[in-house]
Amino acid sequence: MIEKLKQFKSLGSIVVMPDFFVDRIIRIESAEKLLAAIEEKAKNGGGSIRGVPTTDIRGGNAVNVAYALAKLGAKVSLFTVADDIGAAMIRQSFSQFGQSVTLRILPGRQGFTTSFEFAHDKSKVNVMVSDVGDNEQFGPNRLGSQEDSAILKGADAVMVVNWASNKKGTELMEHAFKSSPSAMHFVDPADISTRKEEFRDALFRLSSVIDCLSINENECAHLAHALGLDAPLGTAYGPDDVRSAAKKIAESAGVTTDLHTRIGSAWSNGREVEFAHAIKVEPKLLTGAGDVWDAADIIGYLAGLDPAERLMFANAAASLFVRDPAGEPPAINKVFELIERVR
Repeated sequence: MIEKLKQFKSLGSIVVMPDFFVDRIIRIESAEKLLAAIEEKAKNGGGSIRGVPTTDIRGGNAVNVAYALAKLGAKVSLFTVADDIGAAMIRQSFSQFGQSVTLRILPGRQGFTTSFEFAHDKSKVNVMVSDVGDNEQFGPNRLGSQEDSAILKGADAVMVVNWASNKKGTELMEHAFKSSPSAMHFVDPADISTRKEEFRDALFRLSSVIDCLSINENECAHLAHALGLDAPLGTAYGPDDVRSAAKKIAESAGVTTDLHTRIGSAWSNGREVEFAHAIKVEPKLLTGAGDVWDAADIIGYLAGLDPAERLMFANAAASLFVRDPAGEPPAINKVFELIERVR
């Protein structure tokens, strides 16, 4: 596996689109204690709840995936939307990668997300409150230039992420994928809870041009419901449940599916299935772990890893990310070192 990854050289870039958010991460002990504190302040006419750790970071699935890809050594083209301040934040973040990253930042208003991280049912969860900004209307009209067309045509892979925040997400997928006939086409929809039937229909419509659907357990539950499947994962699921859910969704949707969960990840094309256990670690943060997983996953595909190897590689990359208090995705040599240790 490691030799395949070392020998992999991209010809074109990995294109990622379309969302950018400024994220504020708020870490609390429990949702109940926060709500009780809010209620107490409200009774007394308002006021500040002090001593709550917060962190402001660059966010959005597309920007996070692109950054993780660049940290892993990939050539990346990022298409997104931002105002002048947001664009400066993006350029500053990606400046370390030089010409290996192409930034196509279109004028508009980026999104803003407040993410609450807290313990729930013996594990840590994150609940996000978002203003999606102009990410909500990122359609094919945003990719109209000759340079945009050339980037798509020459891409090794095209990743459309956070479909759920984009009312034009289906049209964007269709345009981007049909404009990149030689590329691998990868979709991570994010939280589809309020649009699950619409996303199901988008999969049926575009299954012939989608090479991989990447989902987590939450998205799995909602998509399974929309597909009429008894595949959702409960609070005490095991590896066989993850395998079964991935296989059922891949078979029903007609799209190869990668399902990443807190206990491990599975791949299925609707007939075969593979599973790789997560690497146990005490997480320092949760927001963005799926983006790092996706970045490693797509590199694994392009490097020709078999499904079990690719899932292990993606799990290792995500493990290194969640254990880093600074929230920095790993360099690829760090992933290699971890894989060698856990083998």
